Order: sequence, then C-alpha cells, then structure tokens
Amino acid sequence: MECFYCKGELIRTKVSYTASRKGYHLIIDDAPAWVCQQCKEPLFDEETVDTIQEMLREVDIRLDKLATLSVVA
Repeated sequence: MECFYCKGELIRTKVSYTASRKGYHLIIDDAPAWVCQQCKEPLFDEETVDTIQEMLREVDIRLDKLATLSVVA
C-alpha cells in the first residue's frame, strides 16, 4: 500500500491511539494500523475505526451514567 500523504510504503504494525473528549482520555496501546515508513503517518482500516468508535460510544454512555449518580457527603 502507498501513503496518501507522501507516497511512501505502508507496513502493517501496531500503534498507540489516543482520544481526549468529554472529560476523559482513552489510550489504546497496540491498535492495528498501516504506518508509512517514510512520514510515519498511521492509517487505520475500517474495522479498527469502527471498533474504536464503539469503545468511545460505550465510554460516553458510562460517563453519562456516572454523572447522574448523586454525591454523598
């Protein structure tokens, strides 16, 4: 495969993926990706993107639930 940005060669490997949103940070170590050997830009396939988005939706749901819990002093 060829990099969209620099036309370098992409190889299949694992990378760290980080998302920061709605008051939390999600770090996924070893996410599968295609990485350019020249510019190091990662490219995630559709299945990986779908899985990450599903994880983020689940964390959002759980965070919303956590926010509804009353605080006991």
